[in-house]
Amino acid sequence: MEKPKVLFVHQEITPYLKESPIGIFGRYLPQGIQEKGKEIRTFMPRYGCINERRNQLHEVIRLSGMNLIINDTDHPLIIKVASIQSARMQIYFIDNEDFFQRKFTLTDKNGECFDDNDERAVFFSRGVIETVKKLGWAPDIVHCSGWFSSFLPLYFKTVLKENPLFSDAKVIFSIFDDDFAGQLNKDIVKKLKAKEMTDTDLEFYIEPNYVNLCKAAVNFSDGVIFSSDKINPDVEQYVLNSEKTLLKIQSMESYIDEHNDFYDEILVSESVLNE
Repeated sequence: MEKPKVLFVHQEITPYLKESPIGIFGRYLPQGIQEKGKEIRTFMPRYGCINERRNQLHEVIRLSGMNLIINDTDHPLIIKVASIQSARMQIYFIDNEDFFQRKFTLTDKNGECFDDNDERAVFFSRGVIETVKKLGWAPDIVHCSGWFSSFLPLYFKTVLKENPLFSDAKVIFSIFDDDFAGQLNKDIVKKLKAKEMTDTDLEFYIEPNYVNLCKAAVNFSDGVIFSSDKINPDVEQYVLNSEKTLLKIQSMESYIDEHNDFYDEILVSESVLNE
């Protein structure tokens, strides 16, 4: 029997960034799932504060070289890779000089969100998709962690739903304590819009604040995970009312087993529905 394939798309991964709950999750969950017998691919943004020499990042020429058009502007897609030897795990990094050269992640030195975080998140999501296409790797589960990956569920359930590489993929969205103040650029609807999307698909992005980004991601996901014990209460209530398959906060001792079982539950429930 073929191994189930899990695509992890993380906002942060330790040790490439300062240690954080979401980064630790991004580091150890893929390793644990791989050790459970599933095949994995793992992606994160190549923020400018990541030391390439110390972490031994190198460009993958065969995957790089494509341009992604966002808001009528071409942005070259650069793919880098590094290995966590102790885990026998590769990390793919989505890079671009316009979006990821600055020495910060999602906020500046004063803690203010970058004005172009909307385009950065769109580029990251689309960069992951194009890279997985080039790899020719069809995931069974796409696990998105953190709001910066929250556009991927939308893309998978609209633009990619007829793509044979992705049409069977089940999408899971992990919600963390990563709320931000204010909202993304109001033009995000225009930047996201694709011919496969309806106005209804995009309605939550008209007011693109943290709560609405999470609500949209929940709508387009097959399963939802509460990955922090403290998450936005509006988002929490929306999930509880949504009837989505839900995994609540887990203990450090059992979270890998619980995630593995949750993936299997999503795959089994979906296959039963399709019979």
